Amino acid sequence: MEPQQEMEWNEAQKIPISVDLLVVAKRQLEFLAAVDRNRHLYDGPALERAIYRYNACWLPLLAKHYESQVFEGPLVVPLDCEWVWHCHRLNPVRYKSDCEELYGRVLDNYRVVSTVDRICGRQTEEIWNKLYPDEPYNADLIYVLPEDISERISRLEKYTKYDLISAAKRQSPFFYQVSRLHMKNDRFIKEAVARYKGFLYLIKKNKENGIKRFCVPTYDIDLIWHSHQLHPVSYCKDLNETLGKVLEHDDTDSDRTKGKKLDVGFSGTTKQWEFTFGTRYWKAGAMYRGNAPSPITSNPFSYSIPCKKVVSSTEYPQEISLPDRKVMEVLLEFIEVKNLPEGQEGDLCVLFSKSQPDAFFDAKRRLSILSESKQKQVASFQCEPNGELLFELMSYSSSKLCIKKSIKTLGSASFSMKDYLDPVSKLYAEKWMELVPSSGIISSKPLLLRVAISFTVPVPAPYKLEMTLSHPFSKNTCLFNLPGRSNAKSWKHVIDENGSRIISLQMRDLKDAKNVGSPGKEVVGLMKSGETRTLAEFMENGWSVLENLWSFHLPNKSTNDGHLFELTGAKMVKIFPGRKLDYELRHDGKQGKEIEYLTAVEFSIEEPYGKAVALLDLRSRRVTAKEKWMALPGIILAFIVSSTMKKEGYEGIIAESKDLKVNGRNEENERTVLNGKGLSCNVCSEDDGITNKSGLSSGGCGSGCGNAVASGGSGSCGAGCGNIIESGGCGGGCGGGCGGGCGGGCGGGCGNIIKSGGCGSCGGGCGGGCGNIIKSGGCGGGCGGGCGGDLMDSECGIDEHFNEELKCVNEGTVAA
Repeated sequence: MEPQQEMEWNEAQKIPISVDLLVVAKRQLEFLAAVDRNRHLYDGPALERAIYRYNACWLPLLAKHYESQVFEGPLVVPLDCEWVWHCHRLNPVRYKSDCEELYGRVLDNYRVVSTVDRICGRQTEEIWNKLYPDEPYNADLIYVLPEDISERISRLEKYTKYDLISAAKRQSPFFYQVSRLHMKNDRFIKEAVARYKGFLYLIKKNKENGIKRFCVPTYDIDLIWHSHQLHPVSYCKDLNETLGKVLEHDDTDSDRTKGKKLDVGFSGTTKQWEFTFGTRYWKAGAMYRGNAPSPITSNPFSYSIPCKKVVSSTEYPQEISLPDRKVMEVLLEFIEVKNLPEGQEGDLCVLFSKSQPDAFFDAKRRLSILSESKQKQVASFQCEPNGELLFELMSYSSSKLCIKKSIKTLGSASFSMKDYLDPVSKLYAEKWMELVPSSGIISSKPLLLRVAISFTVPVPAPYKLEMTLSHPFSKNTCLFNLPGRSNAKSWKHVIDENGSRIISLQMRDLKDAKNVGSPGKEVVGLMKSGETRTLAEFMENGWSVLENLWSFHLPNKSTNDGHLFELTGAKMVKIFPGRKLDYELRHDGKQGKEIEYLTAVEFSIEEPYGKAVALLDLRSRRVTAKEKWMALPGIILAFIVSSTMKKEGYEGIIAESKDLKVNGRNEENERTVLNGKGLSCNVCSEDDGITNKSGLSSGGCGSGCGNAVASGGSGSCGAGCGNIIESGGCGGGCGGGCGGGCGGGCGGGCGNIIKSGGCGSCGGGCGGGCGNIIKSGGCGGGCGGGCGGDLMDSECGIDEHFNEELKCVNEGTVAA
């Protein structure tokens, strides 16, 4: 910051806030999670009934308690009433006017606690039942019969005419945007509170200068703004003191199209923020994530299965050993360069990479410099929170021909992650970095590069494992004592991102099987010690996994909601076809490849609508597990499916049946059988029952389906590269890596190329390709995306995202 900008920031931090926003924000996140576990409150009869209860019961009780405390201790608000109250308060001007009109004062939340605070509500329930004997305190709102609630509300003596149904629908997507783990971190929230004060300061300056600007927050700021509004008396007092009025929070506009109100508002807010405070407005982990993924089910899961035992993170250390790894999101921008060598010609850019191997970021990527290109480009990517980021200032020819002599390195510098993350001290840095000149570069003054970088608090990283028969093994291979040459060929080796073997798997016939004509099966694992262990056995009704800790079997027909299999035991996990929830394909790519994937979804009291815990890529035999407890079961499941299909001679993708829908089962009559010899997928009538066949059958009672593959062939193309989005919308990353080029191909996922608007996820980058001039060999390094939630609480895109990757291949050849 320049002295004037630092003074402005310090003035902003003096804005008075009379509530502890850190505490309130964390409590709000917990409350929103509780509502999300009760999604019937988002729409329909349950929401309408909640609005009636809010007007008929809660507001009158709150007003009575506010005038004279009806009992000692706080009121405990029912969850449904609190949700409606929450949405009402997020229009602070309307809430204030409604309260004053109906009850003569603003009804605050003083001496009121949420149901998520786990405080006994017995006293509240007693007084509620006395006042409203026909309306139970804890109403069952899941199975509410439709009725004309509006008519009942209109007969009330006092009620708000504010459209609370629309308000609830607008607020329901907010939780998805703020539900990531780093949002709960104290350091992240403290920085968000400081940025919220900066946001208010900009609005104050606009008011003082008579400037009409529609200010749009990023999501960290929006979370704090919401938290402030949930204390209406304090909010009115604080905003009147700061702005001379109660600041409106209009959430009725959600159009993020480029050139529309939100896009223009965000661009204006960004420019004003960066001019006033001298820091970047974007923030890692606070940008728009795109629309929430499609739900697995509309009916909450009733968690009633008996758990055999709890699976800890250290369960089965003798089978596999997985390191605890962290990952963080990074946003990066190069703002300005100073003291360039005399006679410097050509365009400038910066190549950035990591100083050491990284499971999530192992490419060399290019980004323009704002002062040179006059276009804002922000790179978004994930990496491990260690080592250093390396920056190389490059001069290159603007010619379409890209040859060795057109590339020149001017200088380099490094940014240490440890200084900020061990321990976490600050999640943002913007500073001038002195570059070390390259050999032959002479400058009279130090060569300087202004760098802005933001990162999230590191969170547990997913585990990415792969089964292979012919992989270049690391030095850790010697830890295995493989059997004889002929037997070794039938082992599948499970490796991690670094190519180190974790375990080896093999499918065997059970020699003591009772049915000689159809012998049973078992999966054995080869440990690092050389010892073999039985990991799974085919039983009468399915597979027993890990000494009966898990059972892998067909779903119960009466409760089947589109999943193919169930993994039950310590937890309830359902296996769905295709990429679901967090793994959902987020761009308009070809959906036909969905047949290659299975998604493991955990259902629990905390996640009644399902939480994606693993993705099984059957073509490339990769497993991505979000948590350690799912890594080994996920590998075993993928191995069972791919091995049985491989045994029966099915290679590549099995053609989809016209009767098989990508997003789930076509009808309830579709059944899938996994037995000791093979995978059979048949479309049958209701009376046909389950057909048990060996191998994978595309026939059956109707047209066949098929939903998995044995293995990907060498040289095959993965999921493809990202797409190019000119404006708006939400780009999704692509996984699987992209092949192509003159042989070779590339690993890792490829991000998207986005110029403005929307949001893209980032992949691991890709390289490869061939020749000296490659126009499309590289893939985008991911993108940032969007901001904020509603109208002044709304989302839009960063003006210019990271739009191109530049990767050095060999001898100066560039894929651009």
